[in-house]
Amino acid sequence: MTEQKAPAGFLNILKPPGMSSHDIVGAVRRVLHTKKVGHAGTLDPGAAGVLPVAVGPATRLIEYLEHADKSYRAEMQLGYTTASGDDLSPVTERLATFTMPTAEQVKAVLPRFMGRITQTPSAYSAIKINGQRACDRMRQGEQVEMSSREVVIHRLELLACRTADHTLLLDVDCSRGTYIRSLCTDLGQALGIPAVMTFLVRTRVGDFRLADALTLEELAEKGATALLPPAQMLSLPRYDLRPDRAKAFCNGLSTSDWHVKSLPAAFTVYADGQFLGIGTWDAAQREVKAVKVYRV
Repeated sequence: MTEQKAPAGFLNILKPPGMSSHDIVGAVRRVLHTKKVGHAGTLDPGAAGVLPVAVGPATRLIEYLEHADKSYRAEMQLGYTTASGDDLSPVTERLATFTMPTAEQVKAVLPRFMGRITQTPSAYSAIKINGQRACDRMRQGEQVEMSSREVVIHRLELLACRTADHTLLLDVDCSRGTYIRSLCTDLGQALGIPAVMTFLVRTRVGDFRLADALTLEELAEKGATALLPPAQMLSLPRYDLRPDRAKAFCNGLSTSDWHVKSLPAAFTVYADGQFLGIGTWDAAQREVKAVKVYRV
């Protein structure tokens, strides 16, 4: 009888609104009958879209997904705001009347939020403060002071400006750590009108795209055949190691390469077409160092 290998690889899961990212991990564990499952890039329970999930030894590679750029489609409504910046908490300010800005007026302020910007995440977030999530501290009645952070907005496009329901529809390409709720709140302030994010869909994380994402029902049908080769989804350059050094790399040893002048900070390492793990380049020693070894 052939021994069945434990499942290993990445999944591109379409998270529905109403489920937490942890709920998705639990569902994947049940479908694939394995405990070693993790996710990259938390999505709020009310949000939907792409959630990369790692299974088996691929969980050791999650950090390389978390650094990937992301894309979102967000709906925001003008005229009121809430403590959390979305419509899942009590209203803190509401205008009785206001003049809805035109699409041209909205587009005029968008450049302020392009490039490297500073934003302060909502205290109702999964950011950990002294080991505990800020949102949990808030629910316990604590006052939480959030630090501002630098993020990068690569693209910010207005798709629709609807006067009837006072909503704006935006597409955003951004760096890791960007909070779209905060972006919507700040955009409202720039327009002089309180605002709140009313819906969010994550459309991309690195090479994980919405068009390719699987629902949990589709995963249940496909099972382990839905797993994606991890190296192909990491958006990292490739380095081919001499085959005779494959075992050394897998044992965590470095390999000299005097033919290479420079390499990126992180790259996938192959030998004889087989993915071995993640390497880094020691320029002083002219060596490829093993950072993460991928063992199936």
